[in-house]
This record gives sequence, structure tokens and C-alpha cells, in this order.
Amino acid sequence: MNSLIVVTGGSKGIGRAIANRFVAEGFDAVVCARSVDGIHEPGLLPIAADLSTRAGVNTLLDYIQSLNRPVDVLVNNTGIFHPGQIHNEAEGTFEQLMNTNVASAYHLTRGLVGDMITRRKGHIFMMCSTASITAYTNGGSYCISKFALLGMSRVLREELKPHDVKVTAILPGATLTDSWAGSGLPEERFLKPDDVANSAWAAYSLSKSAVLEEILIRPQLGDI
Repeated sequence: MNSLIVVTGGSKGIGRAIANRFVAEGFDAVVCARSVDGIHEPGLLPIAADLSTRAGVNTLLDYIQSLNRPVDVLVNNTGIFHPGQIHNEAEGTFEQLMNTNVASAYHLTRGLVGDMITRRKGHIFMMCSTASITAYTNGGSYCISKFALLGMSRVLREELKPHDVKVTAILPGATLTDSWAGSGLPEERFLKPDDVANSAWAAYSLSKSAVLEEILIRPQLGDI
């Protein structure tokens, strides 16, 4: 039976690239997003759920449990971005971004990590951002959520060390996904989703005794 990876936000962009890369290496991939219409490729197991809600996380966990297969890799990639500043962003922005970008990863990890600990095997990827380490004036609650996600990654790393479960935070800079549609910037100013996917596979491929704790990837020409 193929190993199993779970990728949230897996219908497009970075998440889809990671799912495709691991499938190409012999995995089956559970891909979760609010909409998974049109995903029929071999090796991809689509499930629709809104992970900004606890009910949505439970929907995904129930589906994974129904497969009756161990999860070898979890990629907490679900995330949204709203530009703004703390003093003027719309009411509710903070709660929406924290629920989507942070709480989803917290609850999903808690739901799956127990089996990884029991089996002493597993790899958790947290899709952070350069916004996890560099504040910017139009980042507002997005930056807060990404700083929090990196903090969670570091806490998990310490907690899971003795259980042989690896934790890797990936911090990509601007990546050519739908989020940058219409920007008018040339492609060479961006990372490609496959760059991030290849980095995740490289981290997973290390020996059991080694872990890439944090991967910082920027466009060659620097941040946008």
C-alpha cells in the first residue's frame, strides 16, 4: 500500500504542487480544500471542507479515519491573505485569519499526531511565510497569523523530538499562485510552486537521524 500524505489547501498552488510531487514519488495524497471540483487524477483523494471551522476540521479527520490508513506526512498549508493594517483592517479579519491560518493547523495536527507518536514515524510540514519573520506595513493580521504558525512549528519540533516525528517549517517568499494574479510583475520575480514542493520532498528524503527544521526560500531577486 502506498504511503499517505495529507495536504490542506491542496487543490491549487503550493499545496497542489506538493501533493503532485509526493504522488509522483509513490504516495497517495488526501487533498483538502473548500472546493475540490475537477480533481480526478490518480493518487489524489479529494475531500471538501472549510478548515476555518472546527466542524470542517472534523470532516477532514473523519474522512482520513475512514481510509483506515496511517498518515505518514501532514502538510498544514491552508491559508488566506487579506491586506490591511491592525488599526484599520475590517472587523473580524483577525479572527478569520487566525482560524484559517493557525487554528486549522493546531486542531488537525492534534487529531493526527497521536498515531505518529505511537508509530514513532511521521513528518509534519507547516507552511509559514517570509511574513513569519519579516513584518510589513500592509500585513496586519496575516503577519500575526504567520508569526504564530512559525511559533507553533517550533513548539511542535521540541515536543516531538523524542518521538521520532519530524517537524519542518517552510517559509516561502512571493510564489506565483492565484494570490498574485494581475500583479503585472514578471514571472522571474516569483518562486514557482514546484520550487516549494521540491524543497518539501528534499526535507522528507533526509535520513531518519536528520531534520530540516526551517526552510527559507526567496525569489533570486529578493522579496517583492
